[in-house]
Amino acid sequence: MNHQYYSIKRLSHVLIMASLLFVSVIAQADRLKDMASIAGVRSNALVGYGLVVGLDGSGDQTSQTPFTTQSFTNMLKQFGITTPEGARFQLKNVAAVAIHAEIPPFAKPGQTIDITVSSIGNAKSLRGGSLLMAPLKGIDGKIYALAQGNLVVGGFGAQGNDGSKITVNVPSVGRIPNGATVERMIDSGFDTANNIIFNLHRSDFTTAKRVADRINTVFGPDVAQALDAGSIIVTSPATADQRVTYVSVLENLEIEQGQASAKVIINSRTGTIVVGSSVKVSPVAVTHGSLTVTVAESAAVSQPNALAGGETAIVADSGIEIEEERNRMFLFDPGTQLNEIVRAVNLVGAAPGDLMAILEAMKQAGALRAELVVI
Repeated sequence: MNHQYYSIKRLSHVLIMASLLFVSVIAQADRLKDMASIAGVRSNALVGYGLVVGLDGSGDQTSQTPFTTQSFTNMLKQFGITTPEGARFQLKNVAAVAIHAEIPPFAKPGQTIDITVSSIGNAKSLRGGSLLMAPLKGIDGKIYALAQGNLVVGGFGAQGNDGSKITVNVPSVGRIPNGATVERMIDSGFDTANNIIFNLHRSDFTTAKRVADRINTVFGPDVAQALDAGSIIVTSPATADQRVTYVSVLENLEIEQGQASAKVIINSRTGTIVVGSSVKVSPVAVTHGSLTVTVAESAAVSQPNALAGGETAIVADSGIEIEEERNRMFLFDPGTQLNEIVRAVNLVGAAPGDLMAILEAMKQAGALRAELVVI
């Protein structure tokens, strides 16, 4: 075995020591498995095309979706059935569908995965239909699973002869639990790699260094190294059984994450504002008042007297009212933190839209010591 790997005896001793270290829990620490993922260990997307049959007249109108007829004809040819040339079918109980699924890491042939089936024609509903056997392919064009089964559709709809209709949820999409059988395993490279790389969910140099230091504290110096703000490389044992035990200990190590950078997130569509705990402000005085203009339109009747000879008419009567709020000014001292900002804003009673304007003005004045992100 290479000198950089642990011997079985050495690894067993280290694992026991690591387990004892779990007793001392770091305040506000997170497990490594909640902070990072292992490079190469991920799910992969699969996609396929097939036919759903057995629909109660809610399938594709094949005059508008010729690919449904073509797929149906090709399927019959596979069973030795030849259709007349130029024959036009009205297959109201058949629908062409797209199938997609996620194959998890380490999925073995014979295991099953859930699939989602979606109509790609003009079928009104897939309720009550059955998916015929269809291959699911990866990005490389290879078949990794075979799908088939009865659909579970949560939506339904009804339509009257006068064209009125009602739809609940989405009847053109369904799922088949355990509807695909894995036929080929996707190699993740986990069992042959000399090193294990942890990719942080949130890149941060401080967190990456703390992860590497924590691993080196438990397993010895130079076992882990932070490659950058998002990745930590860890020396891996040689055999598969050692590697699994090794990772099980690594992913349960508890590390305190570095504080996120100061940000204020504003969603201008919903009025949602999120202020990070690291946000501070420089000395600044803020006041915010809104000018409200109300225009009320009403109609009045002009009725001439009996001898005037005029005609009764409707005239407009407009009422305009202007109201200006008188809000108090509040002062932010140096280094004011999140709780003080929230308390001051609540005292003024600013609405989300007003708070957006205040934060943007503070940023322009250079008083908001945070990144302002508008989504």
